[in-house]
Amino acid sequence: MVTITNRHTTSVNIWFGVVLVFAMALPMLVLYAIGTLGPLLTRDLHFKPALLGYLVMSSFGLAAVLSLWAGAFVDRIGSRYTLMLLFSAIALAFTLIATVENFYGLVVAAAICGIAQALANPVTNLLIAQQVPPEKKARIVGLKQSGVQLAALFAGLILPAIAFQHDWRVAFGMVVPVAALFAIMTLFVTPKKHSRTGKAFTFSPPNSLLLRLMGVQFCVGISLSAFVTFLPTFANQQGMPLSMAGTLIAVFGVMGMLSRIMLTPMGAKLKDESLLLLVLIAIAACAMAITMQASPESHWRLWVGAVGMGLTAVGTNAIAMSMLIRDPAFGQVTTASGFVSVAFFGGFALGPPLYGAMSNYSGGLLLGWSTLVGVLLCAGVMSWALASARRRLAQSLKTVRAAQRVTAVDI
Repeated sequence: MVTITNRHTTSVNIWFGVVLVFAMALPMLVLYAIGTLGPLLTRDLHFKPALLGYLVMSSFGLAAVLSLWAGAFVDRIGSRYTLMLLFSAIALAFTLIATVENFYGLVVAAAICGIAQALANPVTNLLIAQQVPPEKKARIVGLKQSGVQLAALFAGLILPAIAFQHDWRVAFGMVVPVAALFAIMTLFVTPKKHSRTGKAFTFSPPNSLLLRLMGVQFCVGISLSAFVTFLPTFANQQGMPLSMAGTLIAVFGVMGMLSRIMLTPMGAKLKDESLLLLVLIAIAACAMAITMQASPESHWRLWVGAVGMGLTAVGTNAIAMSMLIRDPAFGQVTTASGFVSVAFFGGFALGPPLYGAMSNYSGGLLLGWSTLVGVLLCAGVMSWALASARRRLAQSLKTVRAAQRVTAVDI
């Protein structure tokens, strides 16, 4: 009887992890799908490639706004109904994408994905905080954050193959039954009852530590979204076939999965993960600088960029989420997760249009890539500021505790 119970528990844990991964993967799939299938969308729906950035902006712009209240929303209705809403929004969005006839329909569909993106981190972080033992939290955070890169892998390998074999509408449409399936799976891995906090949908400003982490994630979001959206198009302009350019995104996704799974537990063992963020961002800036030097004779620079950005910049978001769960100094988990998502999604919304504007202004791509490198360097500076602030806070708490001990002895 014990064996049966253990098997049942193991099965539930596995499905719990799978649902967490897809709760992160499906909302982000629209970003990578737009990047890899963008040339087909622009050709069939007759709009300029530069407008692809505004599709990303509509999705992540709405996600950034909604994330201000997403934490309170999850606290109010609970993980079960939030996850069902998340997967239902994805099913609706990809149904629309598969059936639209013009660019404006794509904008509406992408915006609906923003609802799911806003809910993804607060609800998955809440489930981890409630249901995962402390010693396993960092590993599970890394696992579920790797779902974002699973979306990149799928968009880079599977979607182009389906689109070329059948049609891009079929490629988008196949996501709908997957989302519906996970909406049903939610019933089996989430608590039946939810203790409401009664928290109002009000705006409470983030504390100073959280503001610094938000700044880091905002800059990383700008660079990552622009990189992923325009890397296939840039590679195609350098003479790389579109199918191979999609493989760049797949490689980026694989490296990102490895990064998030390995680096999150590693960061949890450090005294301060902020310094790890600084190192990763510095390497990402170097990878971006190499990418911008690519030419028809040096496609290897594109591969270096995809691998480098996947292994470094991608991992920073998982580390940030792990920091929120482990350190109460950032604030309540769901609320802090929502604020970091605001910053990250705000960066994602701004990145592609910024890259496009810089490129159009200069008449070439060099200024766009240089801008992204500069943004990453700003993220590095803010990571250093975060590390310094956490060190000062730790020293202050140490001093207060020492004073309390002295007072207790005197008494």
